[in-house]
Parts: sequence; structure tokens; C-alpha cells
Amino acid sequence: MDKDILTKNGINPSNPRKGYLDNYTLKIGNRASLVQCKNEKAYGIIMEVNDEEIIKLYAEKSVSDYIPEKVEIVTESNERLIATCYNLPLELLTRTNELYAKSLYELAKKLNFPKEYLDKISKNIPGEGA
Repeated sequence: MDKDILTKNGINPSNPRKGYLDNYTLKIGNRASLVQCKNEKAYGIIMEVNDEEIIKLYAEKSVSDYIPEKVEIVTESNERLIATCYNLPLELLTRTNELYAKSLYELAKKLNFPKEYLDKISKNIPGEGA
């Protein structure tokens, strides 16, 4: 998730850190979600958000289908943290939203995520796919 977008929506995340999930992959449909997938890594930002803000955020109709899942995140400093990740059920990942994929790609690039991860995201952007 993008800290700036959260802030614009009245959410005040704290303690952002880069990290990844082992055995997950990013799937981009109309929205994005993380899906279990052996031998893959999904990169992102872990942030602390209070419970009321999370409830407010996921009450929004456009993301209300996301469900919480406990995951183990490995941070850049090799710290392992248990966190809650909100994921969309696989059967609801339909179509591809090119603008959403582009914004995810630009954010991942800005955050200096690995090239192979950027290449995977770019495959969802016509004319950009690696």
C-alpha cells in the first residue's frame, strides 16, 4: 500500500518499512491481491495502522471484499513480523486494470524493489511487459 494514498484518505500509518512475503505472488486484476505461490516473493511496505482506521478503510465499497490474513513478513533488516494483510479472494481477481498496474509499477520502482518484481508487474501493462 502507498503511504501517501492512505494519508490522503485520512489514514495515519506509522513505522513504514520495506519487506516481502515468501511464497506469495502479486496478482493484478481490477485491483491487486497477494496469492500464495511456492517459490515466489511479493514485495511491499508494512505499516502500523490503528484498528478503527483499518475498519474504516475496508468498509469502503471498492475494497470491502478483501479479507484479512495473517502473514509473516521479512523486513529489509531481516526481522520477521506477523502482520495482517488484506487480500482479495482469487475468484474476484478479474480483468486487468492497466492504470492500477501502472501506478503499482511506478510505486515499486520508486521503492527500488528488485528488477524481477518490477518485470512481473510490467507484464500487466500493455506495451511495457518484460
